[in-house]
Amino acid sequence: MSRKSEGTSFEEIAKEIISERKGVTLQKGVPVLVGVTTKKKHKFDLGNIDEKILVECKHHSWTATGNSPSAKMTIWNEAMLYFLLTPKDFTNILFVKNSICDQKRESLADYYFRTYSHLIPENVEIWEYNPETEEIKIHINTLE
Repeated sequence: MSRKSEGTSFEEIAKEIISERKGVTLQKGVPVLVGVTTKKKHKFDLGNIDEKILVECKHHSWTATGNSPSAKMTIWNEAMLYFLLTPKDFTNILFVKNSICDQKRESLADYYFRTYSHLIPENVEIWEYNPETEEIKIHINTLE
């Protein structure tokens, strides 16, 4: 399976799960004006403007050697910036694949939350999906 089709398939899973759990219908490629001073449209992977929910999906894994996946974390940080620039009454979800590093015994989402929680806006939830068990772990930044 190609990376693009993996990502598309992962978005479908996210759409199904979030729609069911939140009781909303999500659309693909939802454009929202974001920006600090100048506003520009950014297409979020999924969303529902009326229900005020936006979703970015990331199908990332740890590196094969278990090193810190800094390039992937940069992409997650970019998603946090876009979420920060959305209207404050929106719920934003970063939907990620559960990926465990055997050496660290830590999931990629746990690692991100532990090391980058200072960059996660209040209105963001990180939903970590395990494709093997179909379980969801939700990380919410309490800003403590």
